[in-house]
Amino acid sequence: MNLDTSDSLFGTLGPGTPGDWASSLSIPASAGHRDELRGAISDGTTTDGGLADPWGQFFEHIGADGFTDLNRRAENLQRQIRDNGVTYNVYADTDKGLKRPWALDLFPMIISPTDWAKIETGVLQRARLNNRIMADLYGERDLLRRAMLPAALVQGHPGYLRSMQGVRPPGDTWLNIMAFDLAHGPDGQWWVVGQRTQAPSGLGYLLENRIAISRQFPKPFVGMKVQRLAASYQALIEGIKQMAPEGENARIALLTSGPHNETYFEHAYLARYLGLTLVEGNDLTVRDQRLYLKTLKGLEPVHALIKRMDDEWLDPLELRSDSKLGIPGLLQVLRAGNLLLANSPGSAPLESSALLGFLPAISRHLLGEELSLPSLNTWWCGEDAALREVLPLLRKSVIKPSYPRSGLDTAMGQSLTSRELDEWAGRMLRHPDDYTVQSWLPLSQTPTWAERRLMPRSAMLRVFALADGPQSWRVLPGALVRLAPRGQLIAAMQRGGSSADCWVMTEGQVDHTSLLRSAPTTLAMAHQERPVTSRAAENLFWLGRYTERAETGIRLAKIVLEHMDGEEPDSPALTAWLSAVAEENSLVLPDVPSALQSARVFTRSLVASLSPPADAETPSFSVGYNLSALRGTAAQVRERLSQEHWNLIERAASGFANDCAILSAESDFGNADALGALNSASELLAAITGSQTDRMVRDSGWRLLSIGRHIERLSTLTRALQLGIKHGCLNDTAGFEAMVALFDSTITFHARYQQRRDMVALVDLLVIDRDNPRSLGWVLQTLRARLSKLSQSAKAQDAVLALELPDPDIWVLADLSYWQRDPEGRRTYQALSELLTHCEQAAGHLSDEITRLHFSHSDRRNQSLGA
Repeated sequence: MNLDTSDSLFGTLGPGTPGDWASSLSIPASAGHRDELRGAISDGTTTDGGLADPWGQFFEHIGADGFTDLNRRAENLQRQIRDNGVTYNVYADTDKGLKRPWALDLFPMIISPTDWAKIETGVLQRARLNNRIMADLYGERDLLRRAMLPAALVQGHPGYLRSMQGVRPPGDTWLNIMAFDLAHGPDGQWWVVGQRTQAPSGLGYLLENRIAISRQFPKPFVGMKVQRLAASYQALIEGIKQMAPEGENARIALLTSGPHNETYFEHAYLARYLGLTLVEGNDLTVRDQRLYLKTLKGLEPVHALIKRMDDEWLDPLELRSDSKLGIPGLLQVLRAGNLLLANSPGSAPLESSALLGFLPAISRHLLGEELSLPSLNTWWCGEDAALREVLPLLRKSVIKPSYPRSGLDTAMGQSLTSRELDEWAGRMLRHPDDYTVQSWLPLSQTPTWAERRLMPRSAMLRVFALADGPQSWRVLPGALVRLAPRGQLIAAMQRGGSSADCWVMTEGQVDHTSLLRSAPTTLAMAHQERPVTSRAAENLFWLGRYTERAETGIRLAKIVLEHMDGEEPDSPALTAWLSAVAEENSLVLPDVPSALQSARVFTRSLVASLSPPADAETPSFSVGYNLSALRGTAAQVRERLSQEHWNLIERAASGFANDCAILSAESDFGNADALGALNSASELLAAITGSQTDRMVRDSGWRLLSIGRHIERLSTLTRALQLGIKHGCLNDTAGFEAMVALFDSTITFHARYQQRRDMVALVDLLVIDRDNPRSLGWVLQTLRARLSKLSQSAKAQDAVLALELPDPDIWVLADLSYWQRDPEGRRTYQALSELLTHCEQAAGHLSDEITRLHFSHSDRRNQSLGA
């Protein structure tokens, strides 16, 4: 077979199989490391020898066409990651708060059935062992009495929680989710390098990796019998329900620390995939030793909680008092046996690298078994004999901190100079308990696709054990593969590494379980409404307000720029109105000269003020700020938004910020440049409005979003119309047209009234008309309907608020368009002005009452912990 392609690199390969081409395009793994592509130890120079069987199958399945298409697939993969909004924050990132696109390589790491059988057996054994250790540490403490674990390593660990002593978790299962970091040694042996038991991350990213890569390689994914993942996630949820206090009817929530967490994407992703409510600490409260979710309907019980934060942040009453992420009284709920918390607090000592060295003996004592999956040789320097043994070995070892928050970094002995090694040894002699030393293992290197070649990168697997019942676990048949940055040997996402999918091949049947197909279909579930937390409700309310505020600000800025265009305008009344309404909506600063004084200075100030503030903490109400606030509010409820909806918001905020940055860099920008940026943002906001209108479920949260939008619309438009009457801009053609344009009703007005430009027509369309979604009557009618419907699922007082709003049914066109002249000869519309004032006040009052009724009880001062 010849490789038929015009690509110059591929064109030199000549005849052969895809496996032959892969071999010839591969860079050899580093000397002494296992080369996963070839299944052997690399000498660092030669690429001779055939491919390992799984990789041979992989390239045969993709075939010649697939091989030549790898660059396009890599580009598609990166586009998919961006479009799906998959992000991760790198701790060392100098761009504070910037979400980085998730780094995912095109090629999966492939595990043979034989290797996976060894991994699965070893991980299941360690899951049982860790659970037994937890039961002992917070029960009889036999391991401490027998000195099988040093007391200083356990009780001296800041994560050992004495408040959990004597607690028995539901099903005697302390750890529902465990993660084990595995390395593949040069000899083919799999080694445990570390374990995570508090809130192991990766389950969401692992799933996203699988979906993304299987779409790029559907033929090999099916042909190689890669085991699926959904059944394990389903078993986790079913296991939690089986052990939770309420059984099958248990309400399960996923606890996140919020959008600022570096892995928040996976929190929202998992909640959506598993069908769980995503909550933050202030969404929950404790009453009479039970946990409740604060919703629009009131307090609803929570029976199980999957936590995505470390233990120390969980309960500010008993753990870190400065924590604003947790729930006061949570540990008391656990002690009372009224909650299943996955995982139980207090497992931080199990995450210490120092523990690994003691596990072989503990396994023999607790399980009567040797560890089938060995740990790397590990020495805790708090033992004098271990310290003396390891000091001469530092050059070939890795130095790690024994405890978290010690301020110590991990150091590779081989990367240190002799002087630095001596300094490390001195620190270890002075504070031996703080240090753990682990033998260094050359990580196996798996092929990645970069620069049109197969490049080896050091890899580590994170494998998960998930509880599927009381003291029973299953191993998720896949893993999160972490790849070291090119040229480095430590695989860590926090250090700028990337990831890969992990394909576990099976010799048996592939499990085709789907969470979608297995969802309950009873009538009770069919009519069950998704709970809306008070926090989510408030954010949805402000999502609506910021959307409307940004839309109105853009429309107003466009009207100003189009009418002035840098020249002195013809209509002083229109100019005065535009100046007043622009300042009212914070498009210009208060100290900027009005457009009557200098139209050029005014418009340039307006353009300069469009961009978001450089400091996100600086208060501002510019168009850029409103778009940024829209994005920030949407991030708080991301699990409720479709991916397309989120992408539109991200594009609108970031695109407008980029356009503004370009404008600010050009000293000679014109109004046309600014209008181009405003038009682009306006088009995206129109699509966002479409997503909010047609692609969201009409639940209580959506009604609050709609109410927020219409409160903002009512307040802004009534004020603009009041200022128009005050400045007399409605008396000339340009001012009349500008007002109709601000109400976004130009096409409708001219279709209905042709060339008429009188107040009767304007009041009819912009105030009274119930078919115009921009008229005040339509807005009030909609608000009344939304509040009435909301009262059926939230608070009965909402119906009272609906009745308190101005009633468009009693408005009379003749009365509202009737005018008189004031002493200065100007037309005044007393009835209309009084109505506009009433509407503006009603909008403010409604906003305050909505906040009081639905959001203010999230204040922590309202919490009562009970007995």
